[in-house]
Amino acid sequence: MTPEPPKPKPKRQKAEERIAELEQQLTDTGKTLEAVTTQLKYAKADLDNLQKQTQRRIEEANDRNNARILTQLATLADELALVAAATKNEATAMIHDKLLRLLEAEGVKPIDAKGKPFDPYRHEAVLEVEDDCPPGTVVEEIRGGYTYKDKVLRAAMVKVARAPSTTKDE
Repeated sequence: MTPEPPKPKPKRQKAEERIAELEQQLTDTGKTLEAVTTQLKYAKADLDNLQKQTQRRIEEANDRNNARILTQLATLADELALVAAATKNEATAMIHDKLLRLLEAEGVKPIDAKGKPFDPYRHEAVLEVEDDCPPGTVVEEIRGGYTYKDKVLRAAMVKVARAPSTTKDE
């Protein structure tokens, strides 16, 4: 006996098989689309984070460079004040005031030290003296200090009070 040739499938069965095949392709494409969309969301989040981090680094670099220049200007202002005081020159005093206003406009603020408790982050103690003030209090400011954006540009050089000694020389 010879095998019978396969019977042609009815059109309806072919159509159903084609529909099932297309539905499977649609499901697969949907899953692929969902995976690609998820990857895209992660990539966008990574890009946003990278942009924020880069912007933050640029701002930090700018702040460091500004702080370096402003520290030099603050030192120049101190030296100008000494010259103005020594020579009693009004022009020099006016330039000094103008420089201080420029520093203030850029966000540089002097550190208020005298009469305040000693703070090793804001003050540099160079002498300890006996005084009527409570121990650990700044008695005198030798060189002014400055801050920029709440960070110390240069610590104030100060004299600090200590408790009077209890031994007396006879």
